Amino acid sequence: MSKIVDQITQLAEPIVREAGCELWDVEYIKEAGEWFLRVYIDKATGVSINDCERVSRALDPELDELDIIPGQYTFEVSSAGAERQLKRPQDFMQFIGHLVEVRLYRPAHGAKEHLGTLTAYTDGDVTIETAGETRQFIKNDIAMVKLRIA
Repeated sequence: MSKIVDQITQLAEPIVREAGCELWDVEYIKEAGEWFLRVYIDKATGVSINDCERVSRALDPELDELDIIPGQYTFEVSSAGAERQLKRPQDFMQFIGHLVEVRLYRPAHGAKEHLGTLTAYTDGDVTIETAGETRQFIKNDIAMVKLRIA
């Protein structure tokens, strides 16, 4: 993680928890020439617009006060989403048995995208069950893994 993302994560964690949510992810990325700070939150009962607003209103003045990010950026707080990306080991462990899409840097088993049930996660390697076949993908070949809604 970048230094900015690490600092924002530490700052956001207690604020998100206070709002009754869980911090899912923090992104600081450049898109179309503009910088975006995105804070993704989650909640067992589902994230509402009120949850996003509560976190945004609490976190925004803290960001301004600490002035961690140089220059201009757009700040957004949103739900992690139903088809969220899995990044951390605990994300994968939480969703064992769920449908996922695995995107690869180069084709394996004849394709770069594979849809199946997540059956295992070990040190970055991902195993899925698809059409009665078990497929394992090694960490260095995986571009992204995200949940999919059937």
